[in-house]
Amino acid sequence: MGENSELLVDLKHKLCSSIDQSAEKLRMLSRDIWSCPELAYHEHKAHDRLVEFFTQETGWKVDSHFKLQTAFRATWEPSGNPQGHVINVGFLCEYDALPGIGHACGHNLIAEVGAAAAVGLKDVLEKTQNLPIHVQVTVLGTPAEEDGGGKIDLINERAFEGMDVVFMAHPSKEDALYLPCVAEHDVTIKYHGKASHASAYPWEGVNALDAAVLCYNNLSVLRQQMKPDWRVHGIIKHGGVKPNIIPAYTELEYYLRTPTRAELPVLKEKAARCFRSAAEATGCQVEIEFAKNQFDNMLRFPTLEELYEQNGKALGMDFTTDEAILKESGSTDFGNVTFVVPGIHPYFYIGYKAFVHTEEYTVAAGDDKAQFFTLRTAKALAMTALDVLLRPDLLQRVKQEFKEAKLKEEKILRGEETGKR
Repeated sequence: MGENSELLVDLKHKLCSSIDQSAEKLRMLSRDIWSCPELAYHEHKAHDRLVEFFTQETGWKVDSHFKLQTAFRATWEPSGNPQGHVINVGFLCEYDALPGIGHACGHNLIAEVGAAAAVGLKDVLEKTQNLPIHVQVTVLGTPAEEDGGGKIDLINERAFEGMDVVFMAHPSKEDALYLPCVAEHDVTIKYHGKASHASAYPWEGVNALDAAVLCYNNLSVLRQQMKPDWRVHGIIKHGGVKPNIIPAYTELEYYLRTPTRAELPVLKEKAARCFRSAAEATGCQVEIEFAKNQFDNMLRFPTLEELYEQNGKALGMDFTTDEAILKESGSTDFGNVTFVVPGIHPYFYIGYKAFVHTEEYTVAAGDDKAQFFTLRTAKALAMTALDVLLRPDLLQRVKQEFKEAKLKEEKILRGEETGKR
């Protein structure tokens, strides 16, 4: 243990120096992605730039189009790897943008963090003589987090098989070990009525806009009977074409969220009754289309969080304790990842107090001021990976927490199915 501790301290110093030496090319990688925002499943330039980055780095094996057209995988193993079980640590890169406001979620910085942490970790392991472990470093480029859930597609394609632990970090307005990431499912509701002249003979029409308005109001009334931590929010995407035409078609889009994936079917059924009853009341036909992928809540692994906190604090991070901030919730397809492999998804300050998904955050994500904080986060992630690699007891603890977290979720799910609330 003492020898490993000394080795860890030395490797962490070298790791940080390695990342600092790559600072300029990492900044350019992030800047190139930020300068050309692309939407989910269409991140061709960002994908190609990341593939180019790892292809130019020595020692990486790159699968350019891994499972999905805009996904990739880069892997590295040291020469002369000892025999035995491979400990495969993964780093995830996101790089899709938001419509209209570009990289307002800072996915260019997520890509940079993943690349920086992986390259820094690889560099120190490659230079370490007589490495006592059989290790692999994997980078997955995961498209379509903002819309569609590319990580879920990759899970379905078995892309995470063989990985022992995964790391990524998300920009925010604070350093935080964890923010609640809840289960979520998108749903589109389409009402089909019948057009007619709204003044001359409205009785000939079947008003799809009435159905959409009733649907909206039904859901608003439903909130009175919803649990405090459930969320339903949406928009009317299409409400008709002209005031003197009875609308024959309307469309709404909603997001439904619950703290755990076990609760989500309950909320979905309640919402579906609201959708159907609006059609029944107006004489319209209704189509209810849930998205292909459902986002799961995120499982937590205390050992990984504690290690990251220790490493982050050693680098000067000041993790928030503000309860209001720590209750802020959203959803991510990384939640689904935590059901197949343990990992962490901390949040990091980038030098601005702007809120994500705003034009102000787009500017912040592209500012050179964010670089110090982004690389600091990459160092903390890679240092945490080193802890897991060189201390087998920690990895076993993480795996035990993974089993326990999944068992707890399964018990919750069985309770839902038997009506035990």
